[in-house]
Amino acid sequence: MYQLIRPLLFKIDPEKVHHLVTKYLQKVYRFPGGAAFLKSVWDYENPNLEKQVFGLHFKNPVGLAAGFDKNGELIAEMASLGFGFIEVGTITPLPQPGNPTPRMFRLSADGGLINRMGFNNLGVEALANNIAKFRKNASEAQKKVIIGGNIGKNKVTPNEEAVNDYIICFDRLFDLVDYFVVNVSSPNTPGLRDLQEKAPLTHILKTLQSRNLKNGISRPILLKIAPDLTDEQLNDIVDIVVETGIAGVIATNTTINRDNLITNTEIVKEAGGLSGQPLTKRSTEVISYLSEKSNKAFPIIGVGGIHSPEDALEKINAGALLVQLYTGFIYEGPGLMKQINKKIVAKNL
Repeated sequence: MYQLIRPLLFKIDPEKVHHLVTKYLQKVYRFPGGAAFLKSVWDYENPNLEKQVFGLHFKNPVGLAAGFDKNGELIAEMASLGFGFIEVGTITPLPQPGNPTPRMFRLSADGGLINRMGFNNLGVEALANNIAKFRKNASEAQKKVIIGGNIGKNKVTPNEEAVNDYIICFDRLFDLVDYFVVNVSSPNTPGLRDLQEKAPLTHILKTLQSRNLKNGISRPILLKIAPDLTDEQLNDIVDIVVETGIAGVIATNTTINRDNLITNTEIVKEAGGLSGQPLTKRSTEVISYLSEKSNKAFPIIGVGGIHSPEDALEKINAGALLVQLYTGFIYEGPGLMKQINKKIVAKNL
């Protein structure tokens, strides 16, 4: 059904259609019987899908990547579509509008998206209130939904003070999310990727780890990395994860690489991070490299260019314990999660 309406949706500006579709989904969900309808059509449950990763119980290994629901406004709706976990954000301490529009572009021939959103969000307080509201009103089934908080820094915060922004988000969301993701790899905030260097990154992660205990509870902290890192930098990532004791890595964020694209328009020259099928191979290579180099010392969540069950299985076989969707979800529709989960069960992975 989604494939029939996708050509119509793709005639609309990507950011506008995102708001249009999510508003419609919210209306369907809130209509009497709507939540049950969505779950009956899209969700797929099987005990063989359940996974225990970094101390958390996941009903299935297919999650929603950060960026789709920045402000935690769609947690219940996304869970009803069959996602095993929802990652909200990237969130910053203060609200910020992000970059000027247009700031998202389709590369339909390549199955990709270029975005330069720039961490547009309502601020950590708004996200905290939305998650708290969801938790308060959640059904017994919804209480099992795993929520990750992807945290970043405000554009105006200099890198020397970036750790303070991560602390603010970490402390405010500690009682509300199940795990954290430190985002230092988006290409759309000037200078942010400089924080992936060994010294500043180690400082940020060690600082958060030093605060990672409250009433006997600690939260898994993961690091989201760029696909554009060299092998030497990936070696540093392995060392940093081991040294700081964080829970794992999300590989990967969007790429600034524009090689081997089919799309032959000025769109390919737009600044921003490229996601989708052009990223499939590289993100899997990064997963495989980290897994082998670390001797599987920490869990990896694989994300980047998953448009089919086969794409997801390749990442799992490369070393990912969980996977996440964003661009593939937009291109292939909500049926993709069920297809992936059925294939995982069939392959007994």
